[in-house]
Amino acid sequence: MKLTILRLTAFTPQDRIDLAKIWPNQNIEQLEQALSETLRLYAARFNDRLLAALQLEISGTHGKVHHLEVREATRRRGVGKYLLEETMSQNGSLADWWIVDDGSDDQSVRAAFMQACGFRAQSDGWIK
Repeated sequence: MKLTILRLTAFTPQDRIDLAKIWPNQNIEQLEQALSETLRLYAARFNDRLLAALQLEISGTHGKVHHLEVREATRRRGVGKYLLEETMSQNGSLADWWIVDDGSDDQSVRAAFMQACGFRAQSDGWIK
């Protein structure tokens, strides 16, 4: 089966289970209720399971990505990079991209990942 990047607007029961594994400290029900045209959620699905996700906040032509996470067992296989690239492609009207440094990962690993995706480091995140 192919890895698919999709925008989630409503969650299935399995999506809720998978998102809780991706973001164990997030209130998934509250997140689902907050989704809108300016707060979007994109996820990577493989074999009917979500492997990675990110939250995209849109303001005009600016996109701000929060909580970019890949499930531990799936890391280092290109899933996160593909998720980010496809999210950017599906939101082609956005001119500027900002990835928030939410402190969720080892900073050296996150910095290497962001540079591989073409982003430049800033004081509290990465920009492209």
